[in-house]
Amino acid sequence: MINKAKVVNSHLNLGETFYHIATPAKFPNHILRFRNDRAAKLLDLDHLSDNQWIKFFGKFAKLPGISHEPLALKYHGHQFGYYNPDLGDGRGFLLAQFLDTNNNLWDLGTKGSGQTKYSRGGDGRLTLKGAVRELLATEFLTSLGVPTSQTFSIIETAEELQRNDEPSPTRSAVLVRRSNSHIRIGTFQRLKYFNEYDNIALLLDHLKKNYFTNIKSQKNIKSIAEIIFLESVKRIAESIGRIIISGFVHGVLNTDNFNVTGEVFDYGPWRFVEFANSSFTAAYFDEYGRYSFGRQPQAALWALTQLGKSLDEFIDEKTIIETLNQFSKYFQESLKKHFCWRMGIQDIDSK
Repeated sequence: MINKAKVVNSHLNLGETFYHIATPAKFPNHILRFRNDRAAKLLDLDHLSDNQWIKFFGKFAKLPGISHEPLALKYHGHQFGYYNPDLGDGRGFLLAQFLDTNNNLWDLGTKGSGQTKYSRGGDGRLTLKGAVRELLATEFLTSLGVPTSQTFSIIETAEELQRNDEPSPTRSAVLVRRSNSHIRIGTFQRLKYFNEYDNIALLLDHLKKNYFTNIKSQKNIKSIAEIIFLESVKRIAESIGRIIISGFVHGVLNTDNFNVTGEVFDYGPWRFVEFANSSFTAAYFDEYGRYSFGRQPQAALWALTQLGKSLDEFIDEKTIIETLNQFSKYFQESLKKHFCWRMGIQDIDSK
């Protein structure tokens, strides 16, 4: 079995300060419920038989060329405005990375694959209902051009789970996502929390080589930090403009659910609004509407502010503020462009 897409071990090479080795759960059964052959084709994995698919994405045998065990990634983040230093991959891990034929780096990561060091008392599992909800969100958003993770695989695993927010026992599943990175805003926050400035520099260099490849190699680390920060502001502003025009409410726009490469991901509670109701919230536990439909741009800017704070050893405060002040411009441009696209018109007067 030969993949034309190149298997790489890019995240592994960052070193163990960025991950813990994880042990996948062993499930009593494996029933394939969904395989995304369109996404798999980019990685030359669409030719796998269903049994091979289950072997790699339900039993987690190593894909050819993968040299490491699953990696539970380390990160922190703000959850509903409160900093949490106990985050990290609590029920998932990075399974593999591929360079496609266009030289784009893709990650395959899991959800519901068992307990890790960061499970915080949770069972490390995912409900089948939760997996299907994520599938519906990611397929709809992908069709609308929103930068997002994609649901790659869903395998029902025949366990009975207890959950306090849905009728229990409920059916279990393991999900695999394909995404463009797993470098969260919260990844930088954790390094800043521990004053690991050398590792922040290492991560910036990793981003330059793998995701922001237009940056000239001779740039010094401070210039690289400034360029990546501005590019993150642009990309996340672009994403939020698309999300608003899609009528989508993420529900939990915490800083660990933004990739610095521009993707939003991890769809627990979410909704599409029927009308442009700015105060509509998707999560029943979002009592104060922090992540309501109309406050999503504000949530994104707040998250980017935390990224700026994490880079303040490399970027001066004036430049951080000037960069954050550009968010509104890029968001409004995205809003206008995608409104016109969705309405099927060429342009519209900004006023």
